[in-house]
Amino acid sequence: MTDLEFLNHAEALLQAVEHSCDRINEASDADVDNQRTGGMVTLTFPNRSQIIVNLQKPLQEVWMAARSGGYHYRFDGASWQDTKGAGEFFHCLSKSASEQSGLALEFFPSVR
Repeated sequence: MTDLEFLNHAEALLQAVEHSCDRINEASDADVDNQRTGGMVTLTFPNRSQIIVNLQKPLQEVWMAARSGGYHYRFDGASWQDTKGAGEFFHCLSKSASEQSGLALEFFPSVR
């Protein structure tokens, strides 16, 4: 994958995270704050716990740091998969965000 292809796919992922936060906040009382700085999105929950998603351009990876651990994802042509077999990014983000917020939260790879 070229650097430009990586950046296009990674930007779509970050935008999907932001859109999911907006949808979650509109449809529930979850109150997930999301702050974007360049290639990083920080999700902050009412209990002050955070999930950080950031781009690792030289490695062409997206990293996620959550209470459950740190994860590295690579685009396989269809989805972002964990490099150690933990699964697809949006599934893992949904699981981690639900655990940290205490609410059932779902993140999707596209606007719904």
